[in-house]
Amino acid sequence: MAAYRPGSKRVHTLVTGGAGFIGSTLVDRLLAEGHSVDVVDDLSTGSLSNLAESRATAGHRLRVNNLDVRSSEVVDLMNRRHPEVVFHLAAQADVRVSVAQPIFDAEVNLLGTLRILEGARTSGVTRVVFAASGGTLYGDPDAADLPVKESLPHRPLSPYGVSKKAAIDYLVVYRELHALEFAALALANVYGPRQDPHGEAGVVSIFAKRLLRGQPITIFGDGEQTRDFVYVDDVVDAFVRGATKGGGLVCNIGTGRETSVNELLRELSTQAGVSVPVEYAPLRPGELLRNSLDPSRAGIHLGWKPWTELGTGTAAVLDFVREQISVSGD
Repeated sequence: MAAYRPGSKRVHTLVTGGAGFIGSTLVDRLLAEGHSVDVVDDLSTGSLSNLAESRATAGHRLRVNNLDVRSSEVVDLMNRRHPEVVFHLAAQADVRVSVAQPIFDAEVNLLGTLRILEGARTSGVTRVVFAASGGTLYGDPDAADLPVKESLPHRPLSPYGVSKKAAIDYLVVYRELHALEFAALALANVYGPRQDPHGEAGVVSIFAKRLLRGQPITIFGDGEQTRDFVYVDDVVDAFVRGATKGGGLVCNIGTGRETSVNELLRELSTQAGVSVPVEYAPLRPGELLRNSLDPSRAGIHLGWKPWTELGTGTAAVLDFVREQISVSGD
């Protein structure tokens, strides 16, 4: 079965977590390029509203399957549908949930990944593109190591990070044993329209909503802790490139730039033209003080680089939230 070539022949893809924030944006991109897509999502965190436009226009090229990624039915589906490339984004992605419920976290992130790999092995999939976690994979790096390169030891400090690291190990094993190719994308803090405020970069969505509603904002710590905020369209482009490039590699997908929480709030406030009271609370236990990812390897092996500036991305989030508030009346 021929490998997926963006811009050339139309192929059949499968996107797990395809009703989520990043997944649905990826589905939109694949459909726009003429490919067909099977979505697998149990809708526990994703929403069909994220796929409303695609479902209205894609016709038979989009099929939404309400399935838990841990279920054996996923393997059956893959053997019936024979996708050529699988984009595996479905996950339990909340660090705090992983600490409180490590068994649940492992069931979703490890057993779910194994279901996908078994389905890929038995159905003739050519490649799995995996959403890894650049925010947890490297643990708490020294400031001298920022922006973090992929060569830094993988030392996650949460069950979520451990489950994502172990999933990469399984990808390597399936590549060696079964010649199943993969690309693993270690994502920085992804933000953009449709963002779940409970996700890793949920602070952007939370701040935007509270600013537009004129509500006070709480910042944990002094606000000088930093993150690497990367826009969702840029991330989706990396996934598309990962379908044919970067085989067998972990590639950081970030900007390489640190943005403090205070800086983020200033940018959003300027874009919104709104100022609200800010309250500072104690830093939450286990929160990283600084983080950013070096995207150089992605530039070399995927031909990828981020292009959306923070001001442009935050403006898009604010536009999206305004529309939500207008529609809901909230």
